[in-house]
Amino acid sequence: MQALTFKRGVHPPDGKELAKDQPIKVIMPKENSELFYPMSQHIGAPCDPLVAVGDHVKVGQKIAESGAFMSSPIFASVSGEVVDIRPMLVPGGAMVKAIVVKNDGKMEEIEGLNEGKDYTTMTNDEILAAIKNAGVVGLGGAGFPTRVKLSPKEPEKIDYIIANCAECEPYITADYRTMIETPEKLVGGMKIILRLFDNAKGIFGVEDNKPDCIEKLKELTKDEPRIEVMALKTKYPQGGERQLIYATTGRAINSAMLPADAGCVVDNVATMVSVYQAVVEGK
Repeated sequence: MQALTFKRGVHPPDGKELAKDQPIKVIMPKENSELFYPMSQHIGAPCDPLVAVGDHVKVGQKIAESGAFMSSPIFASVSGEVVDIRPMLVPGGAMVKAIVVKNDGKMEEIEGLNEGKDYTTMTNDEILAAIKNAGVVGLGGAGFPTRVKLSPKEPEKIDYIIANCAECEPYITADYRTMIETPEKLVGGMKIILRLFDNAKGIFGVEDNKPDCIEKLKELTKDEPRIEVMALKTKYPQGGERQLIYATTGRAINSAMLPADAGCVVDNVATMVSVYQAVVEGK
């Protein structure tokens, strides 16, 4: 087998051209389809069902939660009937209790859904409660409850809020499309999080193979003295949490440390957008 070789300084093809110019599409579940809601969709304690077989649920209804601090509630994304609650095999290989909802296709919403607030008038506790009550978790893969991440023991020691905009892995373009299509919500999410940390500066860490994203974010933050858009060298694994912290702040952390130990909080692009949607849009 012949090995692939590349010239020094030339980035190998990463497959992003296959999807980078394709807009994000919303794909709705079909009527009468069954949706499975695992009770463990995050790091932390699994949730307990709040509904029973035979119950009717609506879009945005809380259907499961846990009393543990390290957890996040789960909501119905369709309206319909709860037809079963049973164990299911999840991608990680575990058997997890799941609520099964038969979609009636009507998409009936609970009262008050999509009614957000002006975050500039909210207290820190109200902002954190809105994030918790919307079930926001880290969307970079780990599923860490965002309200917990944004509640360190010593918030005054947080110096940097870092948005992981690197998306260094081959093929994936979800963060890129989000930055192109809804950069205002990404910047809005950063502004909301910065309200929780008086001493912190916000950094958007973007690989330099995304000049259009860098330009958009710089334009939206040109009058924000607490926010910087930082172009990073395109290389893998630039988007790894520890690598990103070092690239943006020069602070090194070892495997036994958490980002907060280095005065940093790191959130994924989609997570920051979800913070904005939870607080401002009431989603």
